Amino acid sequence: MHSVARRLPSAAGLALLLAGLCLVARAEEPIEMRVESEIFADRGTEPVARSLTLFRAGLAWDFLEGTKPGETSEIVLHDPARERAVVIDPLRNIKTHVDAVRLERLSASLAAWARRSDDRLIRWAGGPEFDEGLRMHEHTLELAGPRVRYEVAFDTAPSPDAAALYRHFADTALLLRALLHPGGIPPAPRLAINRRVAAAGGIPESVTLEIDPRIAILGGRPQTLRSVHRFHPRLLASDEERLEDAEARVALAEQVDVATFVAPATSAAVTAAK
Repeated sequence: MHSVARRLPSAAGLALLLAGLCLVARAEEPIEMRVESEIFADRGTEPVARSLTLFRAGLAWDFLEGTKPGETSEIVLHDPARERAVVIDPLRNIKTHVDAVRLERLSASLAAWARRSDDRLIRWAGGPEFDEGLRMHEHTLELAGPRVRYEVAFDTAPSPDAAALYRHFADTALLLRALLHPGGIPPAPRLAINRRVAAAGGIPESVTLEIDPRIAILGGRPQTLRSVHRFHPRLLASDEERLEDAEARVALAEQVDVATFVAPATSAAVTAAK
């Protein structure tokens, strides 16, 4: 009898057990959020690109706005559980799959290539460490390198899991841009920034990239790119309809390899500033 009593939890122990179960239940709740993004070039007041990113059921759907009102020029499905991204061109009705291993290898190869460069900026962008030029305050981060400066303002995410989910999306978007639209500064500095912001439990509100206009690698690109991100903790009814349409497009689009997918020149401004 006494041995059975000793195995029963006390009132305080039972309360702690129930509290722990509640925490587990909350941690397993799916994250839902939407992020509206606008990209500005140089001193322009009108965005050069817009996108909407919807997070639901462990997936992130990124919709890049086209040149016509209401047109979507590109959809990217980020699927961390399957370790892949699916890029859809709705105008051509084609899609291509890019797995996480390919992006990891690309990241490593770009960093190794950059560290061998004769250009100071490119060599710096190969990393792997950026602590020397990094300054972090409560809700801002600045990273300066040779002839380049990044400035990020961020807000506190609803949870550490939400911050980690957004970081995974942003990292994948950067590496996809490097794969599908090569050129410009290697992604390692931005990956380091994303890691720091997520570790602080944040989601970016704005990201500014300033580049010295004398740098040859610009190739006519803007000297300053600024992205503005508006976070909302819930999806709208119109978002649900958009997701249903995107799922149908994924199912119906023709599968092609990456080389075929990138054959036409397409804009990558929105992923460049994410």
